[in-house]
Amino acid sequence: MSRVSSIRSAAQATFSAPRQVPIRWRLAGGSALLTLVILCGFAGAVGGLTSHQLHQDFDREVSNAAELLNAKIDYTVAVPTPAGELELDGFRPDLSNYENGTTIVRIVTRGGILVEGTAHTRDFGPPRIGTTKADGHLVETRAVPRSPGDLIQLPLYLQYARPMASVDATVGRLRLFLIVGVLSGAGLALLAGLMVARRAMAPIAALTVTARKIEQTRDPAERIPAVEADDEVAELARTLDGMLQALDTSRAETEDALRRQREFVADASHELRTPLTSVLANLELLAESLDGEQEEAANSALRSSRRMRRLVADLLLLARHDAARQAPHAPTDVGQVLVEAAAELGVISDGHEVSIDAGRAIVDGARDELHRLTLNLMENAIRHTPPGTQVRASVECVDGVVRLTVEDDGPGIPSELKERVFERFVRGAGDRGGSSGLGLSIVHAVADSHGGIVTIDSPTMNGTGRARGTRFVVMLPLSRSAQQPVAAAAS
Repeated sequence: MSRVSSIRSAAQATFSAPRQVPIRWRLAGGSALLTLVILCGFAGAVGGLTSHQLHQDFDREVSNAAELLNAKIDYTVAVPTPAGELELDGFRPDLSNYENGTTIVRIVTRGGILVEGTAHTRDFGPPRIGTTKADGHLVETRAVPRSPGDLIQLPLYLQYARPMASVDATVGRLRLFLIVGVLSGAGLALLAGLMVARRAMAPIAALTVTARKIEQTRDPAERIPAVEADDEVAELARTLDGMLQALDTSRAETEDALRRQREFVADASHELRTPLTSVLANLELLAESLDGEQEEAANSALRSSRRMRRLVADLLLLARHDAARQAPHAPTDVGQVLVEAAAELGVISDGHEVSIDAGRAIVDGARDELHRLTLNLMENAIRHTPPGTQVRASVECVDGVVRLTVEDDGPGIPSELKERVFERFVRGAGDRGGSSGLGLSIVHAVADSHGGIVTIDSPTMNGTGRARGTRFVVMLPLSRSAQQPVAAAAS
């Protein structure tokens, strides 16, 4: 099965490889391949016909030359010498015109004995009338005509030969020229195809750039560039542009609806504060004037109303942040705010060891919101750690930035929850206080509205090597009024 899977994977990779090649290269490559096939067919036909014609012309030229030379030869007698050789009495053919060339002329007997020939002769064997090839030469053999007065009937033969290297070299140059022409034509077809494909794909490239820009900016108001041609690409551009216009309209409508919803929540939360304050005041008076079960019922209603007032205050703060409504800012000492928050939590510390180190640190902010930020961080540490856990809070100025730190040595925040702790209505499994899940969301919103950031990490390691404890760090910009004395002192 593993071998079948590997073969299947290899086949899928082989078939999917062309899909990874850009379209312009596929178009240009297809065009070049088709041109190569056409040119190969054309070059094969032209090369074959031309090579055949060159050989025919060469054969005809050699044959005609042999016939012409043979017609000039005339002899009367052949006399044998004492050494057994033959001499032609009254016949000495003039072969001087062939001595400096590549042509070989031989006059031989039927047995192949050389009677007369050029100096650069070769042995082509016994004569065979007609056309033969021997030793790289084309050999034309003819019977030498006899005169009527021959005394001895001794047949002679003319062997006229030329090397085939010249015609083979011409055919080789022709083939090389055709090969270079075919490859050059295919290369030019590839370049031309790339240019045409790039020009044809330019509108699509513009669409891609615009789409990537919209992806980065998330702004559907961006327009698709118009395509001059009236083709499929232009139709695609118009369709995408229409889709973006529809998305832009839908986004505007959604944002308008969300804006109205945020304003409604902010206004409703603001309006609820007055009747809740009145209800709380009346319940406090009622609880003081009652006793027994009626007093307990009034106190229960008072506790629920206080919780409702705090929830409404949380919703109002978040709604203001969503609606970009900012409370008035004034120079505020974050160290003093930390002291006040710690004092407020003293009665609910539930056996926790709370320690603070509050240095003077002035920021431009809303005191109530900064109080809520500090209070929520410390209350979060108390709610999610067992009794006896140490909770430490500090405020200091570092390089023109106010740093508020709240940390504990509790069990820490689970890794799967760490990315979501600042989301609304997210509560940990160890929440023992029945919180609404808005505390850390308010911390993030307040830090953001004051131009700061809030981070979270696990500062310590326990004996098993796992992270333990939780540290929240809020960085806020130092007040401008506080920066000026520092700059003057430094100068």
